[in-house]
Amino acid sequence: MTQYLIKRLLIAVPTLIAISLVLFTILALAPGDPLGEFASNPSITEEVRENIRKTLGLDQPIHIRYIKWFFAFIRGDLGYSFTSRSPVLNLILQRLPTTLWVVGTAYIFSVLIAFPLGVLSAIKRYSWLDQIVTTFAFLGYSLPTFLTGLLLIVIFSVQLKWFPFIYNSTLKVTNFSTFVEQVKQSIMPIAVLALYQSAVLMRFIRSAILDELTHDYVRTAQAKGLNNWAILKNHIVRNALIPVVTLIALDIPTIFTGALVTEQIFRVPGIGALLIDSIYRSDTPVIMGITFIYGILIVIFNLIADLTYGFLDPRVKY
Repeated sequence: MTQYLIKRLLIAVPTLIAISLVLFTILALAPGDPLGEFASNPSITEEVRENIRKTLGLDQPIHIRYIKWFFAFIRGDLGYSFTSRSPVLNLILQRLPTTLWVVGTAYIFSVLIAFPLGVLSAIKRYSWLDQIVTTFAFLGYSLPTFLTGLLLIVIFSVQLKWFPFIYNSTLKVTNFSTFVEQVKQSIMPIAVLALYQSAVLMRFIRSAILDELTHDYVRTAQAKGLNNWAILKNHIVRNALIPVVTLIALDIPTIFTGALVTEQIFRVPGIGALLIDSIYRSDTPVIMGITFIYGILIVIFNLIADLTYGFLDPRVKY
């Protein structure tokens, strides 16, 4: 296993370099000018704009800019935002707690909801429970998050006035009452994300369990006299978790990037909102920092998923 881990880490290095090179090139060649907002200002002359461009390093060739960015990233420096002139790392760290609170909590709830319901739906196939769970999963998967978000706002904010429809980013949790306010303003965005993600996981888990139920080892275990719970716990679930682990491992890094649509609807100041705002302003250092960290997380959690396979199925050899 150690040899396999070292080999994967050695493969990950050129992979990440290639990802960073592709991302940097695309962002450098993409249309849009970070100084475009100055174009309509008559007090800022072309000479001043050119000096600002030189200060930001935009007058240098792409390969020189990439080399400087790469060695700065190795030192832990993600550069500075073109618009706010703040360190990119500080901007990400400011938004990260909100993103982890909203998106992370939603994903935890989605796993807790999807796993038991998906297993029960597969075991009780074609029963009334399966029909209800399948309908719920179909609706959750089919309805876009912007529609469910707007529906929750209309029902629970406008009509019932139970929850605020705009996330208050200035709220600080200092006592129980402020904690209750924090929970109240987080319920709707968490519910929107959990509904969609649990529907995706539920359908996937149900399909994985159904595939395992038809295998010969299940009939052999039944013939040996094992009860259904022991067969499910010790055999079916462990084998069915292999594709589910892959899906979860690829989904976890998306928690870092936030929920783009949901954060825009509820005005949640997370990393997703920061990414959208940076794209709108052509703030390439911030876009590069967020997307490349997302790429790193994808590589890391792919490796974790591969290592988990050997734990779930001893037949898997590294």
